Amino acid sequence: MKRLVLGISGASGQIYAVQLLRALQQDIEVHTIFSQTAVKIMKQETGWDPAASDFAEFLQSSCKESLDRIKIIDHDAADFFAPVSSGSFKTEGMVVAPCSAKTLSGIANGYTNTLIERAADVTLKEKRPLILVLRECPYNQIHIKNMLQASQAGAVILPASPAFYQNPQTIEDLADFVVSRILNILNIPQNIYPGWREDEN
Repeated sequence: MKRLVLGISGASGQIYAVQLLRALQQDIEVHTIFSQTAVKIMKQETGWDPAASDFAEFLQSSCKESLDRIKIIDHDAADFFAPVSSGSFKTEGMVVAPCSAKTLSGIANGYTNTLIERAADVTLKEKRPLILVLRECPYNQIHIKNMLQASQAGAVILPASPAFYQNPQTIEDLADFVVSRILNILNIPQNIYPGWREDEN
């Protein structure tokens, strides 16, 4: 079974993590890492109460389709003994969605303060795809320098900037545009949005 690491940091835009998990169409093992702040923001933005259910249960209860095809394994952000902390644990890559400016800074500068940054550091050193869905607006020069530094190290900077040419009708539609780009970069099949004009004869 393929494996994907999903870091969920303390920024607004938790819907990107939720929609990414809902969009996965193939059997895949997803290793999630929530920062402490992410848990609080996820509760505020999606209604998930970690005291009432684990994240996988919440995700299934809020989704019309069965999510049996994905296996979610959660890791404590302070657990540096987790499998994803080692490069010998093979994965398809890692996504940080949403990615806070603080998490970007840690990744860009090799400061592995939490398991999210450590797993990202491992992903870069093993030359695997690392996608950072930055959720910040506007950017200051420090953000821009950190984005450049992370990009030069091999990360893909994918700002949470949905397009509108697909005529989105819901907030989920907007998030799904970004999710489709994430999955395309990872070469994971998706049926959210075809490539530009791919559906034309």
